[in-house]
Amino acid sequence: MIFAFLGQIFSGSAQVRVIKDINYAQTTNVETTLNIYHKKKGPQNQDVIIFIHGGSWSSGKKETYWWLGRNLAKKNIVTAAINYPLAPGATFKEMAIASAQAVKWVRDSISAYGGNPNRIFLMGHSAGGHLCELINADSEYFKAVNIDNPVKGVILNDAFGLDMEEYLTKAEKDDGYTDFLRTFSADPKIWQMGSPLFYVKNVKNPHLIFYGGKTYPAIQIQSERIYKSLIAQNVPVKLEVIKGKKHVGMISQMIFGGNSLYRSISTFLADHN
Repeated sequence: MIFAFLGQIFSGSAQVRVIKDINYAQTTNVETTLNIYHKKKGPQNQDVIIFIHGGSWSSGKKETYWWLGRNLAKKNIVTAAINYPLAPGATFKEMAIASAQAVKWVRDSISAYGGNPNRIFLMGHSAGGHLCELINADSEYFKAVNIDNPVKGVILNDAFGLDMEEYLTKAEKDDGYTDFLRTFSADPKIWQMGSPLFYVKNVKNPHLIFYGGKTYPAIQIQSERIYKSLIAQNVPVKLEVIKGKKHVGMISQMIFGGNSLYRSISTFLADHN
């Protein structure tokens, strides 16, 4: 298995060009940078995925997911993996505005890398899924960067925090709970403002939703809720429960380019031309 993985790395490196540390907010801050992955001899007007990493809003970085960028680029999907400001130095609103800035940069610039600015999809794992859906559902964030929502569709991979009001009201008040308060404050009204499910009636673009069969109960419950809400609104949506997978495994399984989630993603993009 190790040799097979190394073979994938080397073949991917030969096919894919990586452009690192582009600052999407015109600052010198590493927290507002992104990496682009695209096939060296790929066609023009490829689909584009912007990936927002997880890490409980307080950790994580784009470099960790180099394999995701390479695997998607090999499938003719231009990929931008982004950094964003983290807690305790930033609140969820600042993270969301930064994410919207990244989308704006991609819309304006991705054609230079073979991407189609009219085919931008958001993808996020865990807290990254929360940020994807928050900027997609709450119009405040794209308004803040002076653009209309350009997102063609959303891919949620074991998204955490789709309803932070519900979670923070009911969850055990452990160290993780205290950590989340750094991002969402101790005010229940703000918890609701930071909950994508509060704005779900605004959502009109297609969704692909994954969650693990052994992931956290809150993720299972809230993924099912957003799925059922979108169905009720006649929004195109597909839900896949990945048997046997826990929370971290839902993203780490994608290290391997043959993982079934890539096939689901490629089908999702093709179905929404």
